[in-house]
Amino acid sequence: MKTRFRQNSFLFWQQWLFYTSLLFAFFGIVFAFYGRNFLFLPYDKMLARVFWNSDQFPSAAEPFRAFIYGPLGGTMACCYVLLAFIARYPFKNRQRWARNAIVTAFSIWVIIDSSICVYFGVYPQIYIINTFSIIVKALPIMCTWKYF
Repeated sequence: MKTRFRQNSFLFWQQWLFYTSLLFAFFGIVFAFYGRNFLFLPYDKMLARVFWNSDQFPSAAEPFRAFIYGPLGGTMACCYVLLAFIARYPFKNRQRWARNAIVTAFSIWVIIDSSICVYFGVYPQIYIINTFSIIVKALPIMCTWKYF
């Protein structure tokens, strides 16, 4: 009974990691091609307030916003598709390198992203987006750590 519970717990967190990665990849694709929509409007407003003290990007900056969301969304999609594959196969097979790769990659992202946000004063990015992403991805790692 206890072994079955442990197996179900591991599979729950492995699937959490897999499906949330696919969801984040989907949002990366949407962000790349349709970054100007109601889902990302709060993000636009946050950036506009920090950099231009306004609720919207200046018209001169709009082409840059439209451009930069493309590579950013594509990068997000790429990373999360890769994470989904790692979660689906080697992580599910409890290969220690898979867990370590996820921890290392996310640690590098958190340090770089948060440092740049602090430098430019984009604190809401840290408080909201980074914290949410860390929680969503750290939970399965913490809850499955002992299985590796």
